[in-house]
Amino acid sequence: MLEIRNLVKHFGPLVAVDGVSFEVPRGEVLGFLGPNGAGKSTTMKMITGFLAPTAGTAIVCGDDILTRPLQAKRHIGYLPEGAPAYPDMTVAEFLDFIAHIRGYRGYDAKARVARIVETIHLDEVFNQPIETLSKGFRRRVGVAQALIHDPPVLVLDEPTDGLDPNQKYEMRRIIAAMRAEKAIIISTHLLEEVEAVCSRAIIIARGRVLADASPEELAARSRFHNAVRIGLGDRRTDPAIRSALAPLPAIAAVEPVDDEAGHALIAFPRDGRPIIGDIADLTRMHGWPVSELRVERGRLDDVFRSITAPPLAIEPPRAAA
Repeated sequence: MLEIRNLVKHFGPLVAVDGVSFEVPRGEVLGFLGPNGAGKSTTMKMITGFLAPTAGTAIVCGDDILTRPLQAKRHIGYLPEGAPAYPDMTVAEFLDFIAHIRGYRGYDAKARVARIVETIHLDEVFNQPIETLSKGFRRRVGVAQALIHDPPVLVLDEPTDGLDPNQKYEMRRIIAAMRAEKAIIISTHLLEEVEAVCSRAIIIARGRVLADASPEELAARSRFHNAVRIGLGDRRTDPAIRSALAPLPAIAAVEPVDDEAGHALIAFPRDGRPIIGDIADLTRMHGWPVSELRVERGRLDDVFRSITAPPLAIEPPRAAA
């Protein structure tokens, strides 16, 4: 439903996007991840026709955004960064305006507005001017205008920005409910959002795609994948446990950690192999006072940092005096 072909964007000497290509089929929610300045929003603006690419193109449901822009845009619902809207309009006036510029009239326009207001839960602010709304409600109005024509392709830039935890949960539920019939791209900084709603994730940095996999596959790249957290109430047992675990060939390292859950040791596997069985056997054998044994699935933040961190500059050796 969406095919991105070698998108490139230059701003003078700056290469903001450098050969980005990917496809999004129906039924997929794609998380588009990257640090600030990675090229996420620029890529989305080119996909939706708001910004002309230096090279490459996007094909939306068979229509090229460059050669058939109106046809391509009819297939897209777009929530841009910042969710701009006319601040002096009420929510009712703004959504009615959007319905009309999308080509709907009369009962059809009213029905579409009513449906989206119910879906996004905008009833309580329906007659308020947009300038009086909280950031969270403004964001919801932005999502509503993107959905009003029931597009097959959704491009959402930070859809839960400014929402409280309950509103985030509701927005994720709405996205999940639409997933089967649409191709959806979500640009986000929130790794928890990728884990909650996305079936696939792309990580972009310095204008290039550096990773493209499911959240589970990305998490498996983390050093925490299959690591075991050993909860301990007594630090005095640390040396004995660490010395018993160290000889196991499947364990690469054992490190102490203190966090909100308390004191623990984390045993890291070699090559991501499961080690919980070996650790459980030793725990029973030695009778360690362990309060918890938990297998880590892997941490997306750990993988994100390892992929996107800029390479360290290496200073050349100084010449001898």
